Amino acid sequence: MLATAALAQSYPAKPIRLIVPFAAGGGNDNVARLVGKHLSDSLGQPLVIDNRPGAGGALGAEVAAKSAPDGYTLFLGGVGSHAINPNLNERLPYDAVRDFAPVALLASAPLVLVVHPSVPADSFKAFVALARSKPGQLNYASNGNGSSSHLAAVMFDSMAGADMVHVPYKGLSPALADLLSGRVQLMFSSVVAILPHVRAEKLKGLAVTGGKRLPSMPNLPTVAESGLPGYEASSWYGVLAPAGTPREIVARLNAELVKALAQPEVRTSLLAEGAEPIGGSPEQFAAHIRSEMERLGKLIREAKIRLE
Repeated sequence: MLATAALAQSYPAKPIRLIVPFAAGGGNDNVARLVGKHLSDSLGQPLVIDNRPGAGGALGAEVAAKSAPDGYTLFLGGVGSHAINPNLNERLPYDAVRDFAPVALLASAPLVLVVHPSVPADSFKAFVALARSKPGQLNYASNGNGSSSHLAAVMFDSMAGADMVHVPYKGLSPALADLLSGRVQLMFSSVVAILPHVRAEKLKGLAVTGGKRLPSMPNLPTVAESGLPGYEASSWYGVLAPAGTPREIVARLNAELVKALAQPEVRTSLLAEGAEPIGGSPEQFAAHIRSEMERLGKLIREAKIRLE
């Protein structure tokens, strides 16, 4: 007990590593670097970003889970690593609940339903009617099997009574390229990826998958307000530590992360990425992970989604 208290009191005494399971330069990586800068300034130690992309976040999560629980290794986990992967991969090299101590939920980011201009629907309601009238004829792209973009479309099919055809891609770039060329007709995609194309009228934005409208696209209604009440599909991410990290260190990190999220620069950057800053306690983040694992697990089982 005394050793733990002493460790927490002197923390941090050396640089901290934040494992980011995405390639450098992506949206979540940019946010990690921005939040990390504020965390580094407030803690008085460098925060080093360690990019470990691959396997939907599983590679980075495994490294983090097996690291020493001393507060010097953190992980940027999210809906993929901590809600989707555990329901898709029985051989996952980590346990999303047992192997981690949630620190703080950073942000939640809805997706946007976008269609190619050739699709004869200029509103979400018109699109629902079109999808219902053409079972098996509308093709939607996704970032990959079991990705957030895939599950958002599965949820749409289920709630709208539609039957669209899934075309999985290996990542966002090829999916978006085929959507822009018209090889596929629609996609549920991140705001930051599609916003320039919607503004250039190369794609039509029809609805937002989150609980409220986006500041960057205020004229775009939510799916829920447009005829599918209860629909919500958002990506989210937060900071976690290896299980067994002292409570005092988790509490210190949580306080500093919540302070960072309140900084105007961080809030502005998150909103520009189409994300909403959240914060909250470690306990609230843990409850959110459990809730999302259960909710998405049910969807994955009902849709019989399997790893390909």
